[in-house]
Amino acid sequence: MDAVDVVQRFNAAINERDLTELASLMSDDHTFIDTAGNTVSGKGACIEAWRAFFAAFADYRNVFIDLTVGDEVVSVSGYSLCSRPELAGPALWTARVTGGLVGEWRLHTDSPAARRELGLPPGGLV
Repeated sequence: MDAVDVVQRFNAAINERDLTELASLMSDDHTFIDTAGNTVSGKGACIEAWRAFFAAFADYRNVFIDLTVGDEVVSVSGYSLCSRPELAGPALWTARVTGGLVGEWRLHTDSPAARRELGLPPGGLV
């Protein structure tokens, strides 16, 4: 399975709130980083963080528009849907994929500078 397939499966698991599938796609040293730089490290801790997130925001979903692959990193632009306005709107993600597993899932604020840095097309939904 290539890196793009892994990232699409990972996002599908998020959208379906499928912790078993998410766990199967995480490396043991998986790290999650949000737009503020807050970090959750380790597969077990990340699974528990997702469990709490899903319980708090049951209608959260990600929609991918563009995916760009470079080395072991997949950069994604799109948007999130959620009844909580602070979680809805344009978003950028990166996923470091090694050996068919996501080692890092990172959220980025959608900005022209971030798009350039991540090698994503200009524009966006802002």
